[in-house]
Amino acid sequence: MKTIELRKKDKKELEKTVHGNAKKLSDLRFKFSSGKLKNVKEIANLKKETARILTILKETLGRSNTGEAK
Repeated sequence: MKTIELRKKDKKELEKTVHGNAKKLSDLRFKFSSGKLKNVKEIANLKKETARILTILKETLGRSNTGEAK
C-alpha cells in the first residue's frame, strides 16, 4: 500500500492493519521454515509496510502532543 493511501486512513484502521500484518508475518515465517513459501520477498514487503504504518502512527502521535494542525 502506498504511503499516501495510508495517510488517508484513521488511527484505528492503521492499528488494525498493523495487527493483521503481524499475524500474516507469523504465518509467512512458519511457511518459510517449513519450505512451503514460494515468494520469500513477501516477508520483506510486509515488514516494510508495517514500518511505514508505524512511522505514520508515530508522526500523528507527535502532532497531537505538540498541538500542530495537519
